[in-house]
Amino acid sequence: MTDRLFCKNSYVKKGFALLVVSTFIISCGSSKSVATKKNTGTKTVVKSENLRKLDSKFDGKVSKSINSILKDAEKYIGTPYKFGGNTSSGFDCSGFTVKVFEENDFKLPRRSEDQAGTGNKIDIKDVKPGDLLFFATAGGSRVSHVGIVHDIGSDGEVKFIHASTSKGVIISSLNEKYWNKAYLHAQRVL
Repeated sequence: MTDRLFCKNSYVKKGFALLVVSTFIISCGSSKSVATKKNTGTKTVVKSENLRKLDSKFDGKVSKSINSILKDAEKYIGTPYKFGGNTSSGFDCSGFTVKVFEENDFKLPRRSEDQAGTGNKIDIKDVKPGDLLFFATAGGSRVSHVGIVHDIGSDGEVKFIHASTSKGVIISSLNEKYWNKAYLHAQRVL
């Protein structure tokens, strides 16, 4: 009887552990193969538009409120990833966006999937700093990661700041194959 009870408890513990690990991987996506790299000279490719090159409409002007959001986001670069985290001791992707926008008196929903419905959906060629980018890092079309557009290069390269699972808060490029493939859409919340 004791062996049977031990066996059941072992299966329950393994199942719970599997559930926790699965949630962690899906919540903000894995970015192990992602590394921040310098401009490669290629323009951002957007899979949802037949792999055409991006012709950004960004004029280079950023409002004071957006500039403040970006400065607040930058101060967290290097902060480690923490599942469910929303403080300077550790962030998950949506905890990071919530914290940065909250510091600027703007409230976002806690989950990236809910943030994806906030504001107005915009075309990638219309993004500007401060907009949110959403990704399906687990495949499919379910939102599982969010980042804040940080800057747009003169060649149209979109860079975003986010909390990655492997490197914490970093700036990445939509030109990176991993992020380009996982990209879903952009939202303007301000």
